[in-house]
Amino acid sequence: MIELEGVPELVDPVMVAAFEGWNDAGDAASTAVAHLDREWKGEVFAALDAEDYYDFQVNRPTVFMEDGVRKITWPTTRLSVVRVGGDTPRDLVLVRGIEPSMRWRSFCNELLGFAHELGVELVVVLGALLGDTPHTRPVPISGTTSDADLARRMDLEETKYEGPTGIVGILQEACTHAGVPAVSLWAAVPHYVSQPPNPKATLALLNRLEDLIGVRVPLGELPEDARAWQTGVDQLAAEDSEVAEYVQSLEEARDTAELPEASGEAIAREFERYLRRRDGSGPGGHATADGGDGTPQTPFLRDNPSGRARPPRPPKTGDDEESSED
Repeated sequence: MIELEGVPELVDPVMVAAFEGWNDAGDAASTAVAHLDREWKGEVFAALDAEDYYDFQVNRPTVFMEDGVRKITWPTTRLSVVRVGGDTPRDLVLVRGIEPSMRWRSFCNELLGFAHELGVELVVVLGALLGDTPHTRPVPISGTTSDADLARRMDLEETKYEGPTGIVGILQEACTHAGVPAVSLWAAVPHYVSQPPNPKATLALLNRLEDLIGVRVPLGELPEDARAWQTGVDQLAAEDSEVAEYVQSLEEARDTAELPEASGEAIAREFERYLRRRDGSGPGGHATADGGDGTPQTPFLRDNPSGRARPPRPPKTGDDEESSED
């Protein structure tokens, strides 16, 4: 039995998870959850035992100095809780970690144990894959689920994927078998510029998450980072005629394939998002770190999760990496 002393009763909780590794091209997914943790000042309430799931020769611990004392950080998966304020507040359970090296079924069962104890109503797992997509166009985001009813209700695709999978796919299936509604959101990252970070893909994942769970995510510097990233890649592509030609061919293929999407629901979704951000309102209201009404938020527990520094820019192009799950 999992005991969660110190964690208050949650309001309409949604679990949002991302894992570094095979499912995380350009670090887009893990950076998205780190952004939520940082912007909403999440408080860690649990960490899985690293000895149970990680090969330390693959994911090595790191040594650092703090106040003159030498300390060690072990690779693991941590859970934190954030309270999203507004007219209809709700809580998020954030799961940040590294794809485990072993015992995946036990790993998923442990996360589902937390989800059950916290009353989680929906699990959203973020992922990113390498694809034939141009960096100059909006990042494609696909939302999939194994639940046919959920697919119809939330306008998602019912997954038909067959082939090698990562922890994102395993966790989604574990949720389905346990009767927990689960969705995967995947961002497509250009394979010709695959090095992290990719703030444009991170931003696209957060925008899609907003629409899915009905909260407004504070974006901070992400839009500026995304513009700077694209400008940097534009400049690098312009210096190589072969890359420029390849990007142009991807643009033409993308524009031809998505021409019907340039009207109707796609335009309506973008306009609604614009209105929400302009008015500071919308589903879930304006999300704040203090609970939405200016009242300081009481920490859930004492530990603070580690945040990521602002990503460097612009990135450099490089060799292709192995693509992730479709």
